[in-house]
Amino acid sequence: MRIANSISAVAAIGLSLASVSHAFGADFRTVPVTVEQAGHLTTVGGTVVPYKEVTLTAQIPGQVKLVAGREGDAARTGQVIVAINDDELQARRRAAEAQLMSAEAELRNAHVQYSRELWSPQSGRPTGMGLPSMMDQFMSPFSGQYSGRNDPEMRRYADLYGQAKGVDDARSRILQARAAIEELDARIRDASLASPFDGVIVQKLVEQGDTVQPGQPLMKVAYVAYLRIQAEVPVGLVSSLRIGEFLPARIDVGQGVPVQARVSQIFPMADTSRHTVTVKFDLPSGLPGGPGMYAEVMIPDHSTLAAAMPSVPREAIVWRGSLPAVMILKDGKPTLRVVRIGTPMPDGRLTILSGLEGGEQVILQNSGPATAGPSQTMQAVSPGIAAR
Repeated sequence: MRIANSISAVAAIGLSLASVSHAFGADFRTVPVTVEQAGHLTTVGGTVVPYKEVTLTAQIPGQVKLVAGREGDAARTGQVIVAINDDELQARRRAAEAQLMSAEAELRNAHVQYSRELWSPQSGRPTGMGLPSMMDQFMSPFSGQYSGRNDPEMRRYADLYGQAKGVDDARSRILQARAAIEELDARIRDASLASPFDGVIVQKLVEQGDTVQPGQPLMKVAYVAYLRIQAEVPVGLVSSLRIGEFLPARIDVGQGVPVQARVSQIFPMADTSRHTVTVKFDLPSGLPGGPGMYAEVMIPDHSTLAAAMPSVPREAIVWRGSLPAVMILKDGKPTLRVVRIGTPMPDGRLTILSGLEGGEQVILQNSGPATAGPSQTMQAVSPGIAAR
């Protein structure tokens, strides 16, 4: 299969070269490959990581009743991929709803009692002896008018206040019942864990029927449409990095895939034990492989002496997928040459790590027929990352 793919690739390049030669004819512009003094590059190892990744953990104890997928399956935004049995929570919610109904009934009764006391006071009604309450108090020692216990206005105020307190107590019980229902609803929602974005399940940590506890990891979901290299860069090399700068890198796939990685994030603090800084590099989309692969990034080391390296203008670079190449003039015909790009020079030229020796004539991509017709297959493409 690999031999067949190689033959197909060679055939495609041959057809592309034939069309390029036909398009170029004898009208194109070339520049020589110059040898410049460039700083030394230090190779730093790293790991390919997803653009973002989340770990779904259990929020409630219970038994796993649903695992919707396995490693490699796609997960859509909002799709429930892990669910924990919530029968107990549902039963408690029904009990809380019954308490709410009882509290609402108590509130209605409290309103009725308060209205009755307001329009038909209880004071002065006959007691069990058939006599008015004022006669009962007259017959009791120390309960006359002068003791203050038979003041009609004070008695009416106390009765009204007691009925109003019954209304307030009923309202408090309603609020407590509603709060209990809201808490149970939140826990019921936590029983079903959904993917926060469109991604891929990269690790499944439980199976259906497992018993889990709060905080236990259940599944990892990653956004792998875009990938990054995460590397621990020595402190001495971090000062030469700039956000948005492109550096040559290599992905450990097959014989190694050379790419251009963009510096996207430099952590603000170094590791106190290893004296390194975590740096993330964005990768072009459509690369083979996936997260977890080994990768290398070549970082300029300004502390070392400069070395002589070939360099070409940016306009000479042809991007075939993620592979940089140049068109050189050989025996009067354009020839495709795959190269490895180094760091940019102060004048905008790019250093070439391998593929050129210096003195070759490279064809600029914006010259003559190279920008139209069949040569569109070799249109220069910026090694940038697809728009986020």
